[in-house]
Amino acid sequence: MPDPSLFSPPLTPWPFHRTIPIIYHDIDALNHLNHAAYFRFMETLRCDYYLPLLGHSDPTKLDIIVAEATCRYLAPVVYGQELLGELAPARPLGRTSFTLLYRFRSNLPNDPTVYARGRIVLVSFDYEKNRKKEIPADLRRLLEKDAIDQASEGWT
Repeated sequence: MPDPSLFSPPLTPWPFHRTIPIIYHDIDALNHLNHAAYFRFMETLRCDYYLPLLGHSDPTKLDIIVAEATCRYLAPVVYGQELLGELAPARPLGRTSFTLLYRFRSNLPNDPTVYARGRIVLVSFDYEKNRKKEIPADLRRLLEKDAIDQASEGWT
């Protein structure tokens, strides 16, 4: 019987997603997706979600800094597979920081397999003053609108 942590019943849609093809470059010597590739996927998902919230498409306008990055690897992924990478902010948001959750699951219909889960803590950052700042109120509202309970995905 498959490990129950591979599944997230029900797999409700998250506010942001993108298809991720697994290319040869991302395969390691054991012939599966290298663990480090997930962090690159999370970075792409983060920018694709967050920049429009700021009203920009320019990554130099980012006002966040990564404080912590975690990934749980649940099942191997092989060359040629296609994943659905999903992102959602986590409740609650802090005053100067917030957490983004990631879920990488099968992109095949009727396949509930979750291959990995990620979590990244971000700090709202003023690069000119070189210090953290409060999350702007308008941005906070947008993040809270999309936020999910992190415990529902196994994070505490």
